[in-house]
Amino acid sequence: MNVSSSNVTVVLQYRDSVTKAVIKNVIVLVLGITINFIDASLIHTFCKHQIFYMNPRYILFIHLVVNDMIQVTVSVSLFLISYTIYKLNVSVCCALVLLTLYATANTPLNLACMAVECYIAVCMPLRHVQICTIQRTLILIGLIWTVTSFNVLSDLFITLATQPLDFFHSQMSCIRRNVFPSPLIPKKRDITYSVFLGIVWCTIFYTYFRILFAAKTVSKDAKKARNTILLHGFQLLLCMTTYVAPQFVDILQKLFPENFTDSLFAYYIIVHVLPRSISPFIYGLRDHMFRKYLKSIYKVHM
Repeated sequence: MNVSSSNVTVVLQYRDSVTKAVIKNVIVLVLGITINFIDASLIHTFCKHQIFYMNPRYILFIHLVVNDMIQVTVSVSLFLISYTIYKLNVSVCCALVLLTLYATANTPLNLACMAVECYIAVCMPLRHVQICTIQRTLILIGLIWTVTSFNVLSDLFITLATQPLDFFHSQMSCIRRNVFPSPLIPKKRDITYSVFLGIVWCTIFYTYFRILFAAKTVSKDAKKARNTILLHGFQLLLCMTTYVAPQFVDILQKLFPENFTDSLFAYYIIVHVLPRSISPFIYGLRDHMFRKYLKSIYKVHM
């Protein structure tokens, strides 16, 4: 969100040539459509086969995929808007920003839950069925959205309390700090992000090392789970870069003043697009069962 929002300011201050702007928009649009097509195929595969409904791992995975689709769709939309419309109604922008904030905040928590599920499956296999039930998994997803709501909706409530109603009918570039201008929000955001990420990283490290020790004595399932958590950690690391985007953008502007838009564009692709392409790889291609049913659907359509 921060990166895509920053592109709005950059476009307004440092206009690209028409050719370069078209190339960048085509690249972003093609990548966005491709990722969403893959994610939509995974969701379709999940919905078509009841076997996935009975596995908490796949339920958590498909929840992550839905968050990825929201993130990519809104992010690409804001990128295209920054090159065309420039300004949006504040109320519309608020809705888009809130959607992105939900998806951004949900992802680390979802990754932590998936890591815990892997840990239970490998280190406590006899208790996995009793602990990881479908009902508890759905409750867990509800808790993720509830916890995220306290963080995300507080931005809106603070803005409603500090800004006049006319503010929400005005037009401006769709940047988070524009639609949520209170100085309290960045301070609150830094604290909550630090707490969330601290908890998630502790969970990732704990489950990884527990599975790592189990992998020395157990079958290849433990080793696969260990590699999966490593990928979750890499995905989380990429997601974390969105939290330091304002500071990183300032650094890019100082280091590459003449090619600032190009360096920011590359940063946007790495931070916003790459993490969203990892989820399909982890379960869409690496997972034998998902790969099997995904292939069967494509064979039918062919």
